[in-house]
Amino acid sequence: MRLLRFLVLAAAFVVALGFASINAGPVSIDLYVARVEVPLALALALAFAAGAAVALVAAVGQWLRLRRENARLRRSARLAEQEVANLRAIPIREDQR
Repeated sequence: MRLLRFLVLAAAFVVALGFASINAGPVSIDLYVARVEVPLALALALAFAAGAAVALVAAVGQWLRLRRENARLRRSARLAEQEVANLRAIPIREDQR
């Protein structure tokens, strides 16, 4: 598994390196207050990183919501198990007519 992960990362690195060398031309980015010229590969890498950061923030919100719900369900299951244990502890009376 480690070897496979290493091979995939190495292949991704080689592809990214090739992409960066092919797209080395500068692009102009207008930031409203300044204009910056950066290589196209860097601009794309920064855009990818910004998208990954936004996705991470969204995933953390979802993760926290699921964690809260999981805790609520665990409490509910624990109470139900306790109630079942209490009901099993009650002796059964034979003369219920």
